[in-house]
This record gives sequence, C-alpha cells and structure tokens, in this order.
Amino acid sequence: MLLTEQTTILSSALPVQGVKDHLRLGTGFSDSGMQDGLIESYLRSSMAAVEGRTGKALMTRRFQLTLEDWRDYCEQALPVAPVSAIISVTLTDVAGVATVLPTDRYRLVQDTHRPKLASSGYLLPVVPVDGKIDIVFDAGFSTDWTGVPPDLQQAVYLMAAHYYEHRNEFSGVPPGLPYPVQALIERWRTVRVLGGGAA
Repeated sequence: MLLTEQTTILSSALPVQGVKDHLRLGTGFSDSGMQDGLIESYLRSSMAAVEGRTGKALMTRRFQLTLEDWRDYCEQALPVAPVSAIISVTLTDVAGVATVLPTDRYRLVQDTHRPKLASSGYLLPVVPVDGKIDIVFDAGFSTDWTGVPPDLQQAVYLMAAHYYEHRNEFSGVPPGLPYPVQALIERWRTVRVLGGGAA
C-alpha cells in the first residue's frame, strides 16, 4: 500500500495568525512577519503529528492510494478520513495499460473513522496479475481552517506552541505528544481491533 498526497495546503489557508495569537507574541514583533515562515513550519509539523495519530486529514486535499490487490472484493478501507469524494479508480496491468473503472461499479461509504470504497451491485473487479489499483479521493474536514473541529484546532495550536517553545532544546524534552494534545485528540483516534482486519 502506498498513500500519496497529490495536493498540498496553501500557505494562505493556514492559521498562522491564530498560532501567533496563541503564542501571545508581542504586537510589534508579530506584526513584522519575521517569524511567519518559522511558525508556518511548526504549524505544518503539528498538523502532520495530529493527523498521524488520528488518521484524519484536517484540511481537504487530494490523495492517491495504490494497492497491489483489494483487501476484500466487496469493499476496500481507505486509510484517511473523512473522505468527501472518490475521484477515480484505475486498474493497471503489468504492461502499464490503465483501465478506469466506471463510477457505477463502486460507491463511497462515508464514515468518521473508517470510510470505504464498496462494490455497487457487483464484486470489485479482479486486479490483473502483477498489476495495481490506484484510488484517487478527496479527504479532509474542510477546505477552510474554520471547518476543522475546535478540539483538533486547539491540539494543533498546543503542538505548534510546544515545538516553538522547545525549538532550541535538544534534550530533556519528553518524547511523544504532550498530555493536553493527547487528551484533545483521543476521541478522534481510530481504535483498531483484530489487527485492523475489519477496517
């Protein structure tokens, strides 16, 4: 399985000012914009940390999932949530010949934690020997930061502040996410049972 981000979040869409307000930077200092690039890097790192722990895309972007075969010929779990749309499903054989699957062969099963691509009236098609499947889909809570759930927003701000405040410390900082961040994201984490076999 290979998950690739096909689009990125524009800098203009990121809540850089929100992080600056959270850090309570001095008016003259923050208005100069001198540290906007630094804060943006911490913000992106914080979002990645929260997304990695929750399996949720905070802001909408396009992904491509590449598989060697279906996990189940009735449905295929998608590794990121929430999914808003499946853009395309393509089967490619060993010679590189691609076949786009008709949209009436599959449907999106929306779920906060475990969205799926499901067969629609048929089993999903057989994957060519030594071939692959490419599923392109859009995932994320919103194209705008204000559409991100408030508790996840706060978790990102706290994580960004943690990175900022410890930016020059290379030892003595406990590993892992700070406890307040863990508490905020706990309800969004996907609990996997049976080794994830049902997901």
